[in-house]
Amino acid sequence: MASAQVEDRDRSKYAVNNFADDDLYTMYEPYETVTVTEPRGKKVKNIIFMIGDGMALEQISAAWVSNGGKLNMDNFSKVGIQRSYSANKLVTDSAAAGTALATGHKTNNGMISMTPDSVVVKSLAEEAMEKGKRAGAAVTCRVNDATPSVFFSHSPSRSNQEDIVSQMAASGVYFLSGGGIKYWTDREDGRDITAEVKEKGYSFAATKEEMMAVQDGPLIALMGETELEPSLDRGDILPASVTKALQLLDNKKGFFLMIEGSMIDDGGHDNKAGHTMEEIFDFDRTLGIVLEWAEKDGETLVIVTADHATGGMTLLSGSIAEKRIKVNFSTAGHNGIALPVFAWGPHSEDFVGIYENTELSDRIRKLIK
Repeated sequence: MASAQVEDRDRSKYAVNNFADDDLYTMYEPYETVTVTEPRGKKVKNIIFMIGDGMALEQISAAWVSNGGKLNMDNFSKVGIQRSYSANKLVTDSAAAGTALATGHKTNNGMISMTPDSVVVKSLAEEAMEKGKRAGAAVTCRVNDATPSVFFSHSPSRSNQEDIVSQMAASGVYFLSGGGIKYWTDREDGRDITAEVKEKGYSFAATKEEMMAVQDGPLIALMGETELEPSLDRGDILPASVTKALQLLDNKKGFFLMIEGSMIDDGGHDNKAGHTMEEIFDFDRTLGIVLEWAEKDGETLVIVTADHATGGMTLLSGSIAEKRIKVNFSTAGHNGIALPVFAWGPHSEDFVGIYENTELSDRIRKLIK
């Protein structure tokens, strides 16, 4: 079995193209992927829900070529397709798509875990906590951005950042990592939410080193003023966060963990092939760590999907042997194509087929016991 360890990247090699040509990318340091054996049992104790923000099959295909014809996603044999449109738009945003994935309800763009008429709907994380499980999230954006917010808060607008943070801090979340400390400490209402959670017994970390030193939960790690840095600058924060989350969340009753590759979306919006690929590689390396852990555990369901596609990427040419691609972007926004669902572990067969994003959530919810 190959190791899922994340290597440090030699940034000097990337100065060769410096991502200057937005439609070209060459992978100079391909990484080894893992090979895991799916467990035969049927008990689902833990659920790990991985969301690549803006990551559709075009981006995954380009990443596969760039890494020499291999990804950790290759381990999935159970594959489905989900439709991502929102209640009021054919092309969704992350708030509405996240709400569908987190709650099983379609809503209007911009709304956080509420129906279009502002009725609060329960998320998968809240369901898990009600059943006595621990719940957490690890992201590369601010923790109060749309996707993490839908699992631990409810709001008619994703712009209500301070209220969303207040709700997340009171939600019972056991592990939370990402950026956005300014929304916890530099607030219009004068509150210091980090001080409040410490009083409740949370450990708090402002750096990766502080996070990794924590041995007991609950833990909130906010390692950036707003968003985290892009992949090549932030290093292995996401894989490290997930490694720590698996350590702290693991318990007899099980857990629910949402992991987001948040900045895949940024690469699509910016129409930069290099940025997009590096963020997918960070996400896929993290998946390798998850799959190796889940293989040892034997009772963990792993789901990988996206909230929407971004950038309208088309893979035009390239070389698997030379690990290079040429792409085209058709938009700087989102697009409305259907999205892949990859499932691994007990009950993975439940996720084969074509269905709404809300149905994906419903199928996961049935397994939270």
